[in-house]
Amino acid sequence: MKAYLLFLLCHLLALPAFSQMSVAAFPGEAAEAPKVPGAGGAALHIRKAASEMKTDGVLDEAAWRQALVAVDFLKQFPVDSGLADTRTEVRMTFDEHNLYVGMTCWQAREDYTVQSLKRDFPNGVSDAVNILIDPTKDGLNGFLFSVSPLNVQREAWIDNGVTLSFEWDNRWISAVQNYDDRWVAEIAIPFKTLRYTVTTGDNSWHVNFVRTRLKDWEVSTWHPVPRQYAANNLAFCRPLVWETPPPKPGASISLIPFTTASRGIDYRRDGATYELLDKSTSSKFGLGGDAKIGITPSLNLDLTINPDFSQVEVDRQVANLSRFELFFPERRQFFLENRDLFAMFGFPSTRPFFSRRIGLARNPVSGFNETVPILAGARLSGKLNDQWRIGVLNMQTDRVNWDSVRALPAANFTVATLQRKVLKRSAISAIFVDKENLLGKLSEKQKTGYQSWNRVAGLEFNLYSEDNRWEGEWYYHRSFSPDPKQRGQTLAQFLGYFDRHFNTRLGYMLVDSNYTADAGFVPRKGYQDFYPGVGFILYPDSKYVNTVSAGVEGNLSFALDFQETDRDVALYCTVNLKDQTSVNLALWNAYTYLFEPFDPTNLYRPGTQPLEGQKGYAYSGARLRFTSSSSYNLQGNFDLNVGQFFNGTRFGIQGEIGYRWQPVGTFALSYIYNSIRLPEPYASANFWILGPRAELSFSRKLFASAFLQWNTQSNNFNVNARLQWRFAPVSDVFLVYTDNSFAEAVADTRARFLLPKNKTLVLKVVYWLNL
Repeated sequence: MKAYLLFLLCHLLALPAFSQMSVAAFPGEAAEAPKVPGAGGAALHIRKAASEMKTDGVLDEAAWRQALVAVDFLKQFPVDSGLADTRTEVRMTFDEHNLYVGMTCWQAREDYTVQSLKRDFPNGVSDAVNILIDPTKDGLNGFLFSVSPLNVQREAWIDNGVTLSFEWDNRWISAVQNYDDRWVAEIAIPFKTLRYTVTTGDNSWHVNFVRTRLKDWEVSTWHPVPRQYAANNLAFCRPLVWETPPPKPGASISLIPFTTASRGIDYRRDGATYELLDKSTSSKFGLGGDAKIGITPSLNLDLTINPDFSQVEVDRQVANLSRFELFFPERRQFFLENRDLFAMFGFPSTRPFFSRRIGLARNPVSGFNETVPILAGARLSGKLNDQWRIGVLNMQTDRVNWDSVRALPAANFTVATLQRKVLKRSAISAIFVDKENLLGKLSEKQKTGYQSWNRVAGLEFNLYSEDNRWEGEWYYHRSFSPDPKQRGQTLAQFLGYFDRHFNTRLGYMLVDSNYTADAGFVPRKGYQDFYPGVGFILYPDSKYVNTVSAGVEGNLSFALDFQETDRDVALYCTVNLKDQTSVNLALWNAYTYLFEPFDPTNLYRPGTQPLEGQKGYAYSGARLRFTSSSSYNLQGNFDLNVGQFFNGTRFGIQGEIGYRWQPVGTFALSYIYNSIRLPEPYASANFWILGPRAELSFSRKLFASAFLQWNTQSNNFNVNARLQWRFAPVSDVFLVYTDNSFAEAVADTRARFLLPKNKTLVLKVVYWLNL
C-alpha cells in the first residue's frame, strides 16, 4: 500500500509539468510518450539519445519512445481553422553527431502524389513533410529539410523569412517505411550541416513542421500559420528547447573536385547572308574544384578554382517587347548560398550587385550569351553572432577576345556586406561593390567603352514586423567611377501592410542619370517610380471557392523633372479555388513616352519604320490568367493579354501544359505567342516560342532531362539535354548536350530551319568529399 501511495504521489507531482500535453501510446509500442499539440503554443523539448541511433525508417529505438511528440497539426490551407484531416506526428532527438527527426504520416498508399524521384522537387508537386529550423530565432534565416512518401529528399536555405533556395546542397540521411495506412520517415541531419552557435544561456531554437497533401490539397502545420502567408514562413515557429545543449558542430571541411571534357563545333557565318565562313572544332579538358570550410559553426568560407557550370539548366527564353534589358535569375549554385547578403540589395530594377555579371557576357560577334572563364573565387558568409552577419565575395575572370577589335577585359569583382539585426525581425545593412577592369593588355580600340573601375556603396533598412503584417525597405546607394558622368545615386522606400482581409503598399524609387553599377542590374536610368496598390480579400463560405480578392495596383514612372514617361495601372479580381485552381481577370491602362525611335518588335527589319520618338502613346486592354490545380496529373496555365499596343494592337498568350507520370517525371510544353499589328509603315510581327520539355527519373540516382526552345523572335532553336547519375551522396556524373541552330528560314539568305550555329557535348564528374 505504501508503494502504491508513493507512486500515486509522484504521478500527481508530475502532472503540472505536462499541463499542456496529452499522453497517448506510441504506435506499436506499449510505452507512452508526452504529446505537444499544435494549439496552445507549448515548446517542444528535445532530449539526447542514450543509445545508438539507426536511420532505417523504423522508430523502434528507446530515444523515440522517450521523445515528446508534436501532434494535432492544424489546417493552413484551404482554411486555417481546425485540426488537419490526416494525422501527423513528429519526434526529435539527437546525439553527438546528428539531429534526428522521426515522422509518422497517416495516408493511404494509393493516395500518394509524387511527381518524380529526383531530389530538390519544387513546391506543390509532391506530398511531403517539411522541417523548418531557425537556430538563431531571427525569423529571417534558416533551413528547410523535406522528404516525400517515396523518400525523395530536398533541402533549402531560407532567407528573408520565406524565400527558398533549393540550390543549397548538403549531405544528410533519410529512410522511409511505407504501410497501407501510413508512411514513416526517419531523418538524420549532421550538426555540421547546420549553421549555429552554442550559447551558455538560452538553449533554444525555433522550429515548425509543415505537411502537404496534394490529392485533397491540404496544407497543415504544427504551429499555426495564417493562410494569407506562406506555410514555410519563419515568422511562425515555436521554441525547440534543448534539455542539454546541442553539441558544438566541430570542424566542417568539404572538398568538391571535378573534371570536365568537352567537344564543341562553332559555325561562323556572314552577318548578312549567313554564308558559312569558317567551321572551328575545339576539344577541352578541365580540372577544378570547390572547398567549403566552416570557419565557425555559423561562418563559412567557400573557395573555387576554375569553376564550371555546364550542368546548370539553361535559361527559359522570353519575348522582349520592351526597350530595356531583361532580367534572368541566377542558377549557379556557388552564388546562391546566403544570396540575401549579396543579391537582394536594392529593388529588382536597381540591384547594385548581380552575380550573372560574373562569368557570363554577350558575345557581340555571335549575339549569344557565352561563358567567360572564371579563374578563382572566394566567399566568406554567415553569422558572426546572433546579431551580426557578414558577406565578402571576390572573383577573378579572364580576358576574352571576341575578334581583332573587340574584347572583354579580365576583371576582378569584390562585394562586402555587413548586416545588423534590429528589432525582432528587421535589419540594417551596408554594401560595397567594386569592379576592377584590367585594361593593360588591351589595345586602344579594345579599351573603348570601359572604365578602369566602378564602385557602389550603400545603406539599407529592411523591416519585417513580428506578426508579418508590416514589410518595408529603405535604401540609399551611390556609384563612383573615374568618369564624372558615372557618379550618381539611387534611393527608394517601400512600405506595405498585409492583413487577412486588406493589404496596401506604396513604394518610391529614384535613379538619377549618372548612377552606374557595372556589376549590378540597372536597365534604366534618369527616372523615378511610384508603386501604389491596395487590395481586399474575401473568404466566402463555399464548397469550392477559397478566396476572392480584388484591388488596384500600378507602376507610375516619371522623368527627373516629373514628366510622365510610363504608366501601367490595373484593376484586378482573382478567384482561388480550394484545389489551388486560380483565375485572374485584370483591366489595364498603359502609357509610354518614347524619347527615341523604337520598334516594339525589336527586329528593325528593312522596309519598316520605328515608332516616332519624342511622343507619348496611351493604350488599354484586358488580361486573363488561369492556373489549374497541381493535384491532377494533367495540369496547365495560360496568360492571355489582348488590347491596344502603342498605335496598334497586340494579342498575346503564354503558358504551359504538362502531364505528371508519377513517380517517373513530367512532360510539358511551354508556349509564348505574340501577334503585333501596327499600321504601315510600322513593323508588325508574329512571334512564337515553343518549349517542349521532359524531366525523367529512372531511380533516385539516374535522371534525364531534355528542353527544346524554338524562338522565332531571335531566330534560334536551342536543344539542351542532360543525363545525370548520382553515384554517391551529392556526387554526380553529368553528360550535357547543347545545340543552337536557326529556327526558321530568312528570305534571300542561306538561313534555313536547323541550319547549325554551334553545338557542344560536355562530360563532367563531381565528387563531394567530407573531411
